[in-house]
Formats: sequence, C-alpha cells, structure tokens
Amino acid sequence: MNLRSQRRMASEILKAGENRIWIDPDRVEDVELAISREEIRKLIHEKAIRKLPEKGISRARARILHEKKKKGRRRGHGSRQGAKGARFPRKRMWIIRIRAQRRRLRELRDKHIITRKDYRRLYIMAGSGAFRSVAALERYIEAHNLRRRR
Repeated sequence: MNLRSQRRMASEILKAGENRIWIDPDRVEDVELAISREEIRKLIHEKAIRKLPEKGISRARARILHEKKKKGRRRGHGSRQGAKGARFPRKRMWIIRIRAQRRRLRELRDKHIITRKDYRRLYIMAGSGAFRSVAALERYIEAHNLRRRR
C-alpha cells in the first residue's frame, strides 16, 4: 500500500504540497492501481483524491492584544523599546506644553485676571521655559500676587 508516487502526481496536478493531498481511505485500492496522470485526474474528478485547505494562522490572540493596547495596557517599562525622546519626541512635548500655557495666559488676560503688562512678561517667561506646566504657571501667579484685585 505505497501511495507515494500517486500522492506526488496528485500534488503536481492540484498544485499543492504532498501533505495537503487527502486520499479517501475507502478507495485506497483504486488509487493504488492508478499509475498514470490521467488515472489520477479521473480519481480527482471522482473526489477520491482531494486537496486539503491551507492552514492559516489565527489572529484571535493578536486582536485581543490590540484591544488591550488600545485601552492603554501593556505599556510598562518591560514593553518599551527606544528612548523616552524617541517614543514621544521632546519637541512635540514642548509644543503641547507651551500651547497650553499660552492658551491659559490668553484666558487670564481676556478675563482681566492679570494685566496686559504681566501677560507680556509671563508670555516671554513661558517661551523661555520657566514653567513646566500650566499648574506651575498658576503657582507662580499666586506666589507673586499677579492676580488683579477686584
């Protein structure tokens, strides 16, 4: 019961690997007697020899991981590659910080909480990197009594 040559011919005809060729266990005798390509083609037509589907790689685990990462999980120190400045550029951080500070300064000036003169001075200070955040800016304003008296 050696079907090696039949399996090889079937794999060439069906354009699939030898491991993906399925031979009907009930028709083994018929397949064994088939020695020409024409006979193999006939058996393929009769569904005695078939091509098995390709095995795929499941994306289920990848999808689960992606969902977790979207939620912000798996972002700890052990998962990081690249320096802090490479993962989120320093320039981008600066842009976000300075825009927030300037926006806050504009609000304070427009609501007449600080004078135009103080606004200008604080604007320049913010641009030179004097404040790490909006909170630091607010603390400076409080500490130096720059809020207008109503």
